[in-house]
Amino acid sequence: MQQQERPGGVDLARLKQRMGRVGVWSSRLSLESAATAGAAVSELEDLGYGTVWVGETPASKEALVHSGILLNATSQIMIATGIVNIWGRDATAASNGAKALAEASGDRFILGLGVSHAPLVSSRGHDYRKPLAAMRAYLDAMDATPYEGPVSAPAPRMLAALRSGMLELAGTRTEGAHPYFVTPEHTARARTLLGPDPVLAPEQTVVLTTDPDRARAIGRVFTTGYLAMPNYANHLRALGWDERDLADGGSDKLVDAIVAWGEPEQIAERIRAHHDAGADHVCVQPLGGTVGEQLAQLRTLAPVLTGS
Repeated sequence: MQQQERPGGVDLARLKQRMGRVGVWSSRLSLESAATAGAAVSELEDLGYGTVWVGETPASKEALVHSGILLNATSQIMIATGIVNIWGRDATAASNGAKALAEASGDRFILGLGVSHAPLVSSRGHDYRKPLAAMRAYLDAMDATPYEGPVSAPAPRMLAALRSGMLELAGTRTEGAHPYFVTPEHTARARTLLGPDPVLAPEQTVVLTTDPDRARAIGRVFTTGYLAMPNYANHLRALGWDERDLADGGSDKLVDAIVAWGEPEQIAERIRAHHDAGADHVCVQPLGGTVGEQLAQLRTLAPVLTGS
C-alpha cells in the first residue's frame, strides 16, 4: 500500500528512509563551537546515524541558526530540531526559515515544533493556558505564510507530542510526532493515535554502563528536572505510574523505564522495543557531560544500532 502524503506534499516513505531507523538527540552540541559541533555531527554521519536532533532553550544557540551550522558541516545526515519553541519566533519566521534551510541543504532539514512548558513560556511573556489551540493556530499561520525564495521540496514538520490531543494534531497536520522522555509503552499508544502513516520518532535516553547504582544515579539527575515539569509528570500518570514512582527524581523502576542502560546489546533491545511498538525512527540521547563523552558512547553503540 502506497504511503499517504501529508497536506504539505511530503513523501512519508522517502522521509522515513532518509531519517534512518536510528538517530541521535543532543542538547550538548549547542554548548560547543561551530567547528567542534560540526566535526561531531560529521562523525555521527560516518557512524551511520541517520538524523541528529538538536534542542533549544532560552540560553542555547537559536535552533534554526544552529541547524544551518550543522547542515553546512555535513552532506548526508538529516538535521532536526527537537524542538523549536513556537513562542520563541512567530510562524512566518519558522516557516520561511525551514524552507530556506531545506532548500540550501538538499532537503535534509526537519522542523520539530513544540509548545514547551509553562515556566519557559511565561518567562517570554506569553500565556500557556491553551497550548493545543496555540499550536493549531501556529500551524494555520505557517500554512498561510507566503514565501518568495526557491523551494526544492516542502520542509517536513513534526510535533513534540505526548498526549492524545497533540498526537492527533501531529498526525493530521504534520508529518508526524517526536515524543520525548517516553517508554515503548507510550510509543505503542502514540502509534495508535497517529495512525499507520505519520512518522513516529521517539527519543530514548541511554547510559552505557552495567553498574545499576551508577546508571540510576546518572539517570536520576536527568529524570529529576523533567519530572518537575507538569507535561512530563502528567503523561507518565496517564501511562499508569503513581505518585511514589514520580517522587524524589523517580523510583528505580521509573528511572529504568526512561533511561536504558547496560551493555550495547541491552540498549539495542530497548531501541528495538520502540521499533516493535511502532516507531519509525528512534533518536538516542547518551547522557554525558560533554559532546566528547556522548560521542564515545555513540561510537561503542554504532555496531549494534547502525551496523557500522
